[in-house]
Amino acid sequence: MRRVVVFAGLAAITMALAGCETAGYAPMAVRPQQQNGIEGNWIDPNGIVSTFRGGTFETRTTDTNSVLATGTYTYVSDRMAQIDMHSLLRNTNSTVNCVLVSPTQLNCTSSSGAQFSLNRAAGMVGAAG
Repeated sequence: MRRVVVFAGLAAITMALAGCETAGYAPMAVRPQQQNGIEGNWIDPNGIVSTFRGGTFETRTTDTNSVLATGTYTYVSDRMAQIDMHSLLRNTNSTVNCVLVSPTQLNCTSSSGAQFSLNRAAGMVGAAG
């Protein structure tokens, strides 16, 4: 339950991103999987797993495998992606900008300035979905 509450908070924070634009960058078409891209599974400190696959995004709990959010993503640059997300908990849409700072760490920022990090989940490729 705590995980759901934490994710709901993150979803609320990212709600404000829906009106944000990244100045000077036009979203590019979804690229095929890259060695250093965001494709695959990522996990937050609370155990929520986010999966990026072929332009689609999904977040699930690890305890019940319940879907918390779905959406799409596009690459803004080689190391930055914009996620258009729909929270199933709050029935809201939001946008999150994430930067790949290393092959194993993805730093994300909401429009309100709230930041969170995701770490690549080793051995979980294709676990969700």
